Amino acid sequence: MLMRKVPGFVPASPWGLRLPQKFLFLLFLSGLVTLCFGALFLLPHSSRLKRLFLAPRAQKPGLELVAEVGGRSPPGKQEPPPNPALAERALGARHNRVSPRRKEWMRRAQHLKEWIPRARPTEEHIPTTASSSLLRFDFEAFQRRLRHPVLGTRAESTEPQSPVRAQREKIKEMMQFAWANYRRYAMGKNELRPLSKDGYQGHIFGGLNGATIIDSLDTLYLMELKEEFQEAKAWVENCFHLNVSEAASLPRWAGGQSASGEKIRRVLREMKKPYGLYPNFLSPVTGNWEQHHVSIGGLGDSFYEYLIKSWLMSAKTDTEAKVMYYEALEAIEMYLLNVSPGGLTYIAEWRGGILDHKMGHLACFSGGMIALGAEDAKEEKRAHYQELAAQITRTCHESYARSDTKLGPEAFWFNSNKEAEATHEGESYYILRPEVVESYMYLWRLTHDPIYREWGWEVVTVSARGRQQSFFLAETLKYLYLLFSEDDTLSLEDWVFNTEAHPLPVNHSDSSGSTRHPY
Repeated sequence: MLMRKVPGFVPASPWGLRLPQKFLFLLFLSGLVTLCFGALFLLPHSSRLKRLFLAPRAQKPGLELVAEVGGRSPPGKQEPPPNPALAERALGARHNRVSPRRKEWMRRAQHLKEWIPRARPTEEHIPTTASSSLLRFDFEAFQRRLRHPVLGTRAESTEPQSPVRAQREKIKEMMQFAWANYRRYAMGKNELRPLSKDGYQGHIFGGLNGATIIDSLDTLYLMELKEEFQEAKAWVENCFHLNVSEAASLPRWAGGQSASGEKIRRVLREMKKPYGLYPNFLSPVTGNWEQHHVSIGGLGDSFYEYLIKSWLMSAKTDTEAKVMYYEALEAIEMYLLNVSPGGLTYIAEWRGGILDHKMGHLACFSGGMIALGAEDAKEEKRAHYQELAAQITRTCHESYARSDTKLGPEAFWFNSNKEAEATHEGESYYILRPEVVESYMYLWRLTHDPIYREWGWEVVTVSARGRQQSFFLAETLKYLYLLFSEDDTLSLEDWVFNTEAHPLPVNHSDSSGSTRHPY
């Protein structure tokens, strides 16, 4: 901090401040720190996370969602007041002994350190202003808008040995096993390395910790793993923080959830596109497309997914998202869709006008996406899109069936020698990705064709990998569990899964006149 000398000001210490001025400065600093960290709870993302999963302290442990946002500041790397011991060592070269005045300063600094946590705002002390009342989450109103209970009615056969129940319990056991080993060897780290039995931080999380915990919360809740859910919730409440300054990789949200999102989406829609296709790279400097690489898999997948899901999440009022989605789908079908000599339908990648006849595992979500959007297509296209979704999903299943391990490769090709098989050693691995079982889940929900449960059960196996990535718990196991659950468990009428399989509520309005589940 740079301080300017003022006439008449006589420094009383090497820091240039008298004792009363030091105390006032520290008091001001502590108030500023408290204000800044309290303000974090006005940020929409952090408050949504805690309001959905963290219960007030007075509530008994359970699997409850929370109606109010607590006013506690997030734990983590808060900047403490000056540490007396450190201050003493730092000034030791100038002072061989601690003067009585310095001892008094150290005592007051320690008092401030103890006082700061007590100064954190609580729900009772937050002023009721127009802005704060707008941010309050009305959980009862939210519940009334749902058409089904969050966890469904469990209306299937009550026989404890029913095949579907047994399959679901097996997937639940897999989740318990995955969580128990993460907790034992890597609790608080982003991911577990099961072979070396330790944690892994990685660089894609922007310096944040506990990615597996955050990702697992709704899966633990869904599976009614109460003890494990409470462990995860307690860690988030006591240890999670957003006190980082590194960059993080996030999808490009195509929805109209904010003014900036709407503007970006409108710019993308009005831009000239090669054959109506959206390349993966757009320069923020020139505003032009770069590299002209088009893929519905890695780098491009979330864009298309969020177009149709913005339409659904808005209770089918976001017409711009709907129009953009079907326009993009028509271009994909015209220029990227292919059928192999063996009759397998796949979506190729496009590089400057040249097709790469391959699909990545990431692109296998598209079967579920196309099925999800088929109902709202033009009437003459609905059956076509339903069949297209089924054919793409069958191709992705073939990539599993034709591998030695019966688990799908990271990418598979279509050429004169092989179809739906990896041709490079660097693409033949499986890292517990969820996209194929995601499509199985959607196709099952929308058609009830038993083949999708058969294919899903084939995936329920053990695979040894160097890393247990967080999406295995957040997505793969969640989609498998839902595949063997009733349709009203996280019903598609009420929930839209984001690209990381976290359920977001459909914006049902009170005036929609639709039938809702009575609570």
